[in-house]
Amino acid sequence: MRLCDLAPAHIRAISPYQPGKPISELAREMGLAEESIVKLASNENPLGVGEKTRAAMYAALADIARYPDGNGFELKDALRRRYGVELNQIVLGNGSNDILEMVAGALLGPEREAVFAQHAFAIYPLATQAAGARGIEVRAKNFGHDLNAMLAAITPATRVVFIANPNNPTGTFVPGHELEAFLTRVPEHVLVVLDEAYTEYLAPEQRYDAVAWITRFPNLLVSRTFSKAYGLAGLRVGYGLGSPEVIDLLNRVRQPFNVCSVGLAAAAAALFDDEFLQRSYELNRDGMTQLTDGFRRLGLDWIPSAGNFVTFKVGDGADVNLRLLRQGRHRAPHRRIRHARVVARFHRPRKRECSLPRSPS
Repeated sequence: MRLCDLAPAHIRAISPYQPGKPISELAREMGLAEESIVKLASNENPLGVGEKTRAAMYAALADIARYPDGNGFELKDALRRRYGVELNQIVLGNGSNDILEMVAGALLGPEREAVFAQHAFAIYPLATQAAGARGIEVRAKNFGHDLNAMLAAITPATRVVFIANPNNPTGTFVPGHELEAFLTRVPEHVLVVLDEAYTEYLAPEQRYDAVAWITRFPNLLVSRTFSKAYGLAGLRVGYGLGSPEVIDLLNRVRQPFNVCSVGLAAAAAALFDDEFLQRSYELNRDGMTQLTDGFRRLGLDWIPSAGNFVTFKVGDGADVNLRLLRQGRHRAPHRRIRHARVVARFHRPRKRECSLPRSPS
């Protein structure tokens, strides 16, 4: 019997998450100079980080030999002041992915279910399957969430509903009043995880206050990240806001010291750097306009996006992807596209059984 055969079947059937390829790896594969590559695949902020954040990072390096504050008081206090919540309503994560994994670890398991939309973030089914629970994928409506169908999919075995708003990877958006109406109809035994990783990119007329709903809906968890608009993708800092009861459950499965000291300091500083956040929003808005104007001129269909990425339709997405990889970047004299992600075609990886690597021949 092979070692991997001893793992549970639901673990063996998982297809590992495929992150965006590092620039250095692509340069080696394609024979390109690293400086010629513009990376668009991971929704990162092309501005990097703000000066206030950078200063906080350097200051934190003085204590790098010590473990970070396992409770993350400084960052939690900053979040408390920013959003008007209590410290016991905040959980910190190694990116918002960590928050999603905590939810699965705390609430899901065999004979339990999680509901999520077709074309939603790939971590939802992966975290669900890793917990041994059943994933209920609800057919998308115009590439986005069909809240009525998701509500109808809830059963007595359902423990979690995942909603990404804006949705990754399609960029679709659910207006705040529709989400609020949905929450009033969700049974109390179901936790709604509102994944707002891209909320800072919403246009002013789209913005709503999900944090204000937490008091009314104890079964709501708002998940956010510093990886996107704040530019801290490499430090991996996320957070969840919810009722004290939900946060207590998540802290029971949270890894100790799950956010590094530099990340804690950087995030606390970034949270109040409104000028940098506005610059990030405006740059993304202009980049989205540049791309969609180009799609219009080329006669391409696209899905209107509320994030910092956009999905458009081409005849052969795999071929376009490969050609873009080989090209590195566009060398035409007009402005380079550096501030929005391009998604040629979305697909979920096929499940596969695990296999041990072969010995060298």
